[in-house]
Amino acid sequence: MNIDWAALGTVFGVSLVTTVALVGLFTLGIVGLSKQPEPAAQGGRAGASLRLARAGAYVCFGLCAAAVAYGIYLIVA
Repeated sequence: MNIDWAALGTVFGVSLVTTVALVGLFTLGIVGLSKQPEPAAQGGRAGASLRLARAGAYVCFGLCAAAVAYGIYLIVA
């Protein structure tokens, strides 16, 4: 039995980077959804900031779902 250590290292490195990226994206999504309006803030500006944070969170969750779907596609195909 002969183990290709270079290929094993490549798979490990790609898996590590992908996992850290997905966890980071998901964390940014959670942070964006947990953002609450400040009680003393002005109505218009605070609302725009909140909408931008939520939109960014949904984009992060969408990217996570797309990465998972692509991974499932690679496994099944």
